[in-house]
Parts: sequence; C-alpha cells; structure tokens
Amino acid sequence: MIRTYDVIVAGCGIAGLSAAVSAAQGGAKVAVLERAPFEERGGNTRWTEAFLRMKNEHEVSDDFEEHFMANSGFHLDPSLVQETASPYEQWPSIVKSLSFTDPEIVATLAAQAGPTLQWMKQFGVTYSDMASYLITQSTTRISPVGGGWALLEALAKGADELGVEFFYETTAEELIQNEDGRIVGLRATSRESRNHRFMGAVVLACGGFEGNAEMQARYLGPASRYVRPVARGGYYNRGEGIRMGLAVGAAPCGDFTEYHAEPIDPRSGVSEPIVFMFPYGILVDQNGRRFIDEASDAVDAIYENISRVINRLPGGIAYAICDAGLDDVPNWQRTVRTDEKPYQADTLAQLAGQIGVSADNLERTVAEFNAATASGEFKPLEKDGLATRGLQPPKSNWARPIAKPPYRAWPISSANCFTFGGLRCNTSAQVVDHDGRVIPGLYAAGETMGIYYGRYTGATSVLRGAVYGRIAGIHAAENCKAQSAAIPEALP
Repeated sequence: MIRTYDVIVAGCGIAGLSAAVSAAQGGAKVAVLERAPFEERGGNTRWTEAFLRMKNEHEVSDDFEEHFMANSGFHLDPSLVQETASPYEQWPSIVKSLSFTDPEIVATLAAQAGPTLQWMKQFGVTYSDMASYLITQSTTRISPVGGGWALLEALAKGADELGVEFFYETTAEELIQNEDGRIVGLRATSRESRNHRFMGAVVLACGGFEGNAEMQARYLGPASRYVRPVARGGYYNRGEGIRMGLAVGAAPCGDFTEYHAEPIDPRSGVSEPIVFMFPYGILVDQNGRRFIDEASDAVDAIYENISRVINRLPGGIAYAICDAGLDDVPNWQRTVRTDEKPYQADTLAQLAGQIGVSADNLERTVAEFNAATASGEFKPLEKDGLATRGLQPPKSNWARPIAKPPYRAWPISSANCFTFGGLRCNTSAQVVDHDGRVIPGLYAAGETMGIYYGRYTGATSVLRGAVYGRIAGIHAAENCKAQSAAIPEALP
C-alpha cells in the first residue's frame, strides 16, 4: 500500500511530535509512524521527568555551551577544530562530517531552547522549577509541569487538531531514494503488511538503540548484557532510524560506545527506579570493597560516571551501604524511587549475608573507611568538604562513620536512558553524508541525531528533541513548498 504525504515522521516522542506539529503548522500534510501501540506511544518522553537545563523558560543555564564543548569528543585533531572558527559554508567536507559535538549545533540548540519552550506553551505546556530527586545540583534546571507525559499529551493534541495522521504499531524499516539520491519516502511494516510505503520527506525521530541487544553488544561491548532501558519506553527504541540513515550514507555522530547511564535498583520493575542516596554512604562491589569516590561532586555531576563504572564491575552490580545517619539528610527519600525496600540488618555481618558479599570484607571495608573519616560540619545539601584522610579511593564530601544501626543496603545496576551514537546533522536538522553534503529529503532529531560524547550534558536530551524536531518540521515543510513551487503547472 502506498500513501503520499509531504512529511513522514518516524517516532512519536518529543522530537517526532515537535517535527510533526511544526511541519503541519507550515502547511504540510504529515504522517507519524509509531512502533508502540497508542496506549504506550511516546518512547522515552512518556516516562521522563523532562528536566530542562535552563535558568528560566527563556534562558539556558550559564554552563550550557561550556559543558557541551568540554565533552565534544576525544583527542580531536586541533587543526580540524580550528576550522570551525570560520563560517560553516567555508568548512571543509571532513569537518562538516566529523564525528564531534559541532559548535554550530550547540549554539543553535542554546539559541532556540527558549523560543521552543515558548512555542510549546501555545499547546498548554507550563514550566516550573519544582523539587526533584536531585537534592544536590551543579547547575540550574526547570521542568514542564507534568513531565514528559504532559509534553506528549499537549503536542499530540495539537497534532490531532492540525490534521496529522498517526499510524501505531507501524515500524519504519527502509528509506526510499529516487534516482538522484533524494529521500522520497520509506517502507514500513505493521501487523497487516510488511510492505507499507509512505512517500514524502522523512524525519527520523525514532530513538536510539537502547532496546536493541544486538546493537548494544556491537557498539557498547560485553558489559551491555547487564544494562536495561531505564523505562518501558526505551524498549521500543531499537535503532532502525540510525541503521536506515547509515545505510544511505549518513555520517555518524555521537559516541557509539557510550550511553546516558543512571543508577537503578535492578530488583524493581517500575519506571526509572533510581537510587541516588549513595553520596551519603559508601559503594561496594560484590567482594565487599569500595571502588570509587562516592561524593566527588554534587550527585547530578557524578551519577552517570559512577553508573558506568558499576556496569564494568563483576556482574554489573554494586551495593550502596549506609547506616541510620542517612535520616539526617532532609528529604533523602526523594532520591530513591525503587518500589523495593532496602536490605536492613542490625549488624554489618547480617547485612552482608543478605546481599551475598563477604562479611569479613565488608566489615574490614567499613572499619577502614570509618578510621579515615575526620571531624567537621556535615552539610547534606551542599558540598561540605567533609572528606576522608589517607584512604584510596577517597570520599570527598559527606564522609561520616558508618556505625549506627540499622544498616541498610540497596543493590545498584546501570540503566540505559538513551544511547549517544546517531546521525550527523546540520543546524537545519538535515542529515549529512560522509562528505558533509546534505542528503536531500532526510532529517533527524532526538536520540537518532548524534551529539553527545563523554559526559552527558544533563537535562538537555528533551531540549535537543524539541528544538531540532521543531527545526526539522519547519525546514521540511518549507522545502516541500519550495519544491512544489518549482514544478511548472501543466499546460492546458
């Protein structure tokens, strides 16, 4: 079956809906393809708190561009990086297709974040700096009231009112090119057929590959066996958009060997069962030994790296150990969202038996840690410099003896919020090839668009999806109009 539209959007999360709505506002006839059923539409957006790295609903945080560029790639050739000081049109092709965080992409993201948030307000979205599970923070954040679910519902309603057509349980599989190499549509599968054809310009906004075990093993390596998506929506993200783009010659971008990691309780089946209380205790491996500084910075600055380190431990698991002193931390319960109770015991030996680690090792680890703590004022809601002395690895803040029962432990594994690897795009969200040339008719946004390296610039993923989804929709609609205007009217 062949269906013809101006714009085909693969994906129904924040990126896909932003693209669909903006394209429809531009007068385009739009279709949205979504792998999930209606009841579970929305990918990761449906489940996220949707934190936004903003000072307010108009301005990004002060460290926004700085953090991105500090994590723009690894051992980059400085002669190539220097080329980015020139206007984009003058960049050589190898720079336009280089796998690094493009400063033009970041600058556009920063400049368009505020206007995009204002654009979403017309659909009923509101914003707040409401309290979150991050009780210590290194930057500023706001969030939409109602989180990602509210964004999804608001934009989907707007799409419906604009006449956007949705096709659920329909998976984009293969891009269709004409003889000139322009993308003119895609082939999709559904329960009814494995050969649906949707014709039009294509926006790939169907997530990363956190729901694809084969791609994770290929790109992330053997330790990916211990990783699962942080929320149910991630299971629908299986990398088709990335695969399709690469198959037609798209340049890759983003770190294909990494992912945005969160520490979760592996016993829990709820969405995002995070365990963020570990800075106030210690972390031990399956042998009962510490392996990292649990509090080198505010929790929002360190949890990703700690989660990745945990993933590389034997079994991909660690345990957060604390005593009754955790109750001295105001609202610590906000930092734990698992529905499973912690292991609890009156002695460390009993606790070790419950979590399956050596009691002798755990008792020795705690004794060595306690001996290295120092006197000082405990300030749980700010970095207090209350550090260990002469201990490796050290603990830089909130280091107090673990000596007051009951003792508690939470298991922690690493969850995959989203993968970093994706497609290289320009500031119009057009996908480019290995020579830095635009692949006409093809756009990417959200997780399908690669941008992150090293450390994730927290609270920017939803922004990336909204900003570049909107840009993709606007550009695709305008390009469709331009193409139609260029076609001469038939002679009478």
